[in-house]
Amino acid sequence: MGNLKTNNSSRMCTGLVVLLIGVVFLLDNIGVNIPKWIIDWPMLLIAIGLLVGYKRKFEVGLWMFFVAVGGFFTIESIVNVDFSKYYFALIFIAIGVFLIIKPKGRGFQGRRWKKKWAQKCAAYESVGSQNDDGVQTPYDIDKNDILDTVNVFGGSHQNIYSKNFKGGDAIAIFGGSDINLSQADFEGTISLDVVAIFGGVKIVVPPSWDVKSEVTAIFGGIDDKRALGQVVSEPKKTIIIKGVALFGGVDIRNF
Repeated sequence: MGNLKTNNSSRMCTGLVVLLIGVVFLLDNIGVNIPKWIIDWPMLLIAIGLLVGYKRKFEVGLWMFFVAVGGFFTIESIVNVDFSKYYFALIFIAIGVFLIIKPKGRGFQGRRWKKKWAQKCAAYESVGSQNDDGVQTPYDIDKNDILDTVNVFGGSHQNIYSKNFKGGDAIAIFGGSDINLSQADFEGTISLDVVAIFGGVKIVVPPSWDVKSEVTAIFGGIDDKRALGQVVSEPKKTIIIKGVALFGGVDIRNF
């Protein structure tokens, strides 16, 4: 039920963004006077930032950069003032602020995923201890068990070898991410959240895994290129791939 509510909420948020964009362009086409800054490229950066922020529950991260850059150029367009001589100063200020408030390492991610798995396993007997946030943690989650990759105007290739894989996040914006899970293992069901905006995410999984796609594709696509899975006697392993493909694609394969 929780996964269904989360997926429906994600679809609704993405649908509202696309609906708003469509309404703005429709009003502009029928002659309604729409301010130029509303349909200018900085608003696209703001929209991308808000989508990524929503997927990550607006935690400190990359989405703030997109919103800040888009907001800066939007303000410049609204007030019709040239701020070009301040660009470099503002860039250094933004980097400094980000370094100050950015969580150290993956500790922040680790606490978030411990909370998630503690809630998921709440129905089982508690065998863990409380962490610093007072959350009962049934599993000791190592940072190598969590995928957290962000690619902007670039690409990466990652091989996951964890035998206690917990899932994670993959973001590709004007870039690409190749994730090889053929050597990974886990028990039961895990989820992988992806955001592909003008970019692509390729996910390689073992033939024995059951894959369920809940990705919302908008001017994009999800391409499942897996061969027929083999019949196995061991407990079934299910990976649920959720997220958004906006002018991008998600490629699933087992080779």
